[in-house]
Amino acid sequence: MNLYNEKVSKMALENIQPGDMIFAATNILNDGSVPDFPVDTQFASAGSRGVLINTGHLEDQPNKILYLVRFEDETNELGPPVACWPDEISEQPVSVREPLIKS
Repeated sequence: MNLYNEKVSKMALENIQPGDMIFAATNILNDGSVPDFPVDTQFASAGSRGVLINTGHLEDQPNKILYLVRFEDETNELGPPVACWPDEISEQPVSVREPLIKS
């Protein structure tokens, strides 16, 4: 994602509301903060659809927004609520492509 697209994406995320559809921009893994799931459990693959539940922040980082999201699994069932940073989600579908290699 280039700098322009990153700024547009962050601006768009500021406008989303609980109940809005969003997409995983990267693979979303459990970093240990979701109880009852092993560390490194994958909650969403890049491009997976989810729904915004709420927004908030960590007590020691009040200027950095966290997004609470439930992502759909392979059967279109919503998974557990997962906290995501802005760079982990997108309000637009994300296409997953292999990088181009120039020789």
